[in-house]
Amino acid sequence: MRAIMRRGLSTAMAAVLVGGLAVACGGDDDKGGSDGGPVELTVDVFGEPGYDALYKQYEQSHPNVKIKQRKVSTLDEYKPRIQQWMATGSGAGDVVMLEEGILPLYMQQKAKFLDLFDYGGKDLEKNFLPWKWQAGVTPDGKQLIGLGTDVGPLAMCYRTDLFKKAGLPTDRAEVGKLWPTWDAFLSTGQKFQDKVPGTKWLDGPTAVFRATVLQNAGSGPGHSFFDKSENLVFDSNPAVKQAFDTSLKFETSKLTSDMSIFTPPWQTALKRDTFATLPCPSWMLGGIEEFSGPSGKGKWDVATTPGGSGYWGGSWLAVPKQTKHAKAAAELAEFLTSPEGQVGAFKAANVFPSSPQAAQDPAVAGAKSAYFNDAPIGQIFGQLVAAVKPVHLGPKNEDVRAAVENVLISVGQGRQKPDEAWTKSVDEAKKAAR
Repeated sequence: MRAIMRRGLSTAMAAVLVGGLAVACGGDDDKGGSDGGPVELTVDVFGEPGYDALYKQYEQSHPNVKIKQRKVSTLDEYKPRIQQWMATGSGAGDVVMLEEGILPLYMQQKAKFLDLFDYGGKDLEKNFLPWKWQAGVTPDGKQLIGLGTDVGPLAMCYRTDLFKKAGLPTDRAEVGKLWPTWDAFLSTGQKFQDKVPGTKWLDGPTAVFRATVLQNAGSGPGHSFFDKSENLVFDSNPAVKQAFDTSLKFETSKLTSDMSIFTPPWQTALKRDTFATLPCPSWMLGGIEEFSGPSGKGKWDVATTPGGSGYWGGSWLAVPKQTKHAKAAAELAEFLTSPEGQVGAFKAANVFPSSPQAAQDPAVAGAKSAYFNDAPIGQIFGQLVAAVKPVHLGPKNEDVRAAVENVLISVGQGRQKPDEAWTKSVDEAKKAAR
């Protein structure tokens, strides 16, 4: 998060990073790299990965390398762009971010990416949580597609000023006790809206649906919309039905603003008293701070999420074979995902590390957020990530998710009958999975 210890990497840390990585001189196709000439590397990302200071640090230690970042706000904006780049074989950056929902799709297109095992990747496994590392390796174990960036341990963000207005406790420990379950969270929301009728309890059904699908699947079958043989099991997986029913309850109870995260209306709403709570994986804190702005400082806090542990989100960095600077791009991806790089990204944007070494670093483990009422976010998210259970996602995961979220939103908007919403969602999921 920008408000947390916004500073560059220490001189000692920089020495570790520079010493631990080869100079990005490029391979045979890195014209200008091996003879000291300039190399420009483009990095494609979405959201806020927290890399700006890291780019500068890398350029200082690699004077022949210049880095250009291309960033869009949301995965929904990013997805069609990378699909076009990979389909046409041109246009992609030298390093691209692959979010957990789209990673399975590109695992099926492994020939389009460098095998990072060929660029020193075999020595990096110790730097990552075992499941995070394994997710970046092809199912046959022969190719390393991506190096893990962050993970998204799941908490609940809430507006302390609005809670106080409703007569609810504001201390984060007491707030967490209000909602041991999602039903308790819904009941608390009804009480809230009775006292503060001009504000909705939640932003919309999409955040609840995404959070509960992964939460239920992690504690249950280990897969969500698709089983591990890539069969669509949307209508037969109890974890999905339970998440859908939970989300639908909030819609039929009129407890949400019917917004989708990161859309322009959602961004604007964060500056107002539009909603009081938001399921927030660690990376969401950066978005809240960015769009709430200075006026939101001290109004938000972080508590535990209903229903126990869970996660949502997280990405990997990969290198498309389109790159003209394969070796330099692979080395930059290694730098950004190294334990020290992940500490730097956390300091800048609160993206929680997938590196155990980074998570144990005092700068992470002891971190507090001034923006979120000095919440001990390193401790909160560190405890949560230890309980994360990975969930298998199919190649068409994002298409199915988006289709079903549209149905949920249409219920709140009065365009879809609640008692027909599940049947409609099953039909839409089947269409999206084709």
